Amino acid sequence: MTTRRFLQLDVFSPRPGAGNPLAVVLDAEGLDDAAMQAIARWTRLPETTFVFPAQTAGTSYRLRMFSPQMEVPFAGHPSVGTAHAVLQAGLAMPVDGGLVQDGIAGALPLRVTGEGAQQRIAIRTPRAQLAEIAATDDPRLQAALHTWPLGSLPPARMQGGRSWWVVEVADEAALRALHPDWDAIATLAESTDSMGVFAYAFADGSDGYDLAVRAFVGNGRRFEDAASGAANAVLAAWLDLRDALPRGRQPFDVSQGREVGHDARLTLLVDEEGEVWSGGQVQTVISGTIDW
Repeated sequence: MTTRRFLQLDVFSPRPGAGNPLAVVLDAEGLDDAAMQAIARWTRLPETTFVFPAQTAGTSYRLRMFSPQMEVPFAGHPSVGTAHAVLQAGLAMPVDGGLVQDGIAGALPLRVTGEGAQQRIAIRTPRAQLAEIAATDDPRLQAALHTWPLGSLPPARMQGGRSWWVVEVADEAALRALHPDWDAIATLAESTDSMGVFAYAFADGSDGYDLAVRAFVGNGRRFEDAASGAANAVLAAWLDLRDALPRGRQPFDVSQGREVGHDARLTLLVDEEGEVWSGGQVQTVISGTIDW
């Protein structure tokens, strides 16, 4: 067995317990696929990431990420959290305010701003594409969206690493009161090769955020995600396509996770080139070692 540095983090979180948990294994050299999958099953967290030395010029480190079931090509909160862990461990230093993550999704830049408790990290997400726009009476969606009071934008399936149905709900109160039909969401997810439904509503800004969102995952395990940088990124790309970004080309804030006992805050930005940046704060909850 080899002693390896290990952290458990809370991502997109202004304080411990508010965001999405993540495990990070540093010094992952020597672990094979089976070992990484076994560690991810052991942590029982949404994702576990493994950090390797950079192999490509211009990158800061190499990354692989696993859910308890399989390897994941890209996800936002593991990317942001791993960058925090790498910086905390001194494995890489920002160059011109940024890092570059090398993984299955390619070389992706991260922006690092602030220091200490005020540090924020954002990743440029893989460019999302519109897969389809659906009518509200589309038979594939009817069961999943039955009784939902919908907003003005049509449902759309966006592809960005993972595929999500983005669905506007009439207002924040209605969004927070939703009770998903998990069988219907699972059927929709499986029949359209998507993760499930990412429901959103515009907020009035009085609580410090511009959008409230809920992520209903029906592909595989059925659960509500506490905070998803990738899902919020595909939503930002969709709103950009519809000229409906809350603050145009300025950063906007998202609230996610209250309905499952969290209170995550994410900051999204669509830049002048149409690239989407997803980020926020990260909290270290556990720092130690594992023998594996």
